[in-house]
Amino acid sequence: MKRTAVIVGTALVLYGGIRTFAQPQGAAPAAPAAPRGGAAAAPARAGRPPLFFREEWKQTPAGGEHPVTPESLANPNLELKLYGTTSKEVQLTGSATDENNPTHVWTGLCSTPCAVAFREKNNLADLSGLARIRWVTKMSGFHQVRPIVKLADGTWLVADRADGSTADWLTSEIALADLRWLRLDINNILTKGTLVEKPDLSKVDEIGFADLTPGSGHGAGGWADVATIEVYAKPVKRQ
Repeated sequence: MKRTAVIVGTALVLYGGIRTFAQPQGAAPAAPAAPRGGAAAAPARAGRPPLFFREEWKQTPAGGEHPVTPESLANPNLELKLYGTTSKEVQLTGSATDENNPTHVWTGLCSTPCAVAFREKNNLADLSGLARIRWVTKMSGFHQVRPIVKLADGTWLVADRADGSTADWLTSEIALADLRWLRLDINNILTKGTLVEKPDLSKVDEIGFADLTPGSGHGAGGWADVATIEVYAKPVKRQ
């Protein structure tokens, strides 16, 4: 029995060696069979859009608190837009060297709802896909800020997402694809109608934020602070 086992084992080794010798050296393994039915490969994940604009505000040499103006913009490619019946009362204050009070705008002196928006001079923004907004905010009372957009056809929309922390400056990021939108009466900063189903955000003329609650003045009452704003979107050349 032992001799028979040795013979069988030797034969298997010789057979394996013959198969190895018979296979051409360096031959690549056979490619896996193609899927049946002509199934296409999964599409690549869409890339993240680039930084469309960044605004961190520019304080005057004198510093202090004063109404925000086009000269308050640090980004030369942007135009400042103010909306609402008391939006001229939006103030700029703070200092770029003070992390507890960075340069920012605040809505405390707006006795009605007000909004701030930015228009990039050379490009519309494509806010579809993975476009997003990142901003640094701080609130008082029950105030919050919401993204607003002006579409290429002039339609204004305000989002259902509201941000704001009363404890400290908060950096938050908003994915535009997650938002739902209402029409916005831009003159009075009031919502209108019902939810807008699948708005076309591929060509957006202006981007900004709205505080839908009147301010209460100085002190701990009710206001919204907005410091640095970044928008990530694909640029679309203006015609």
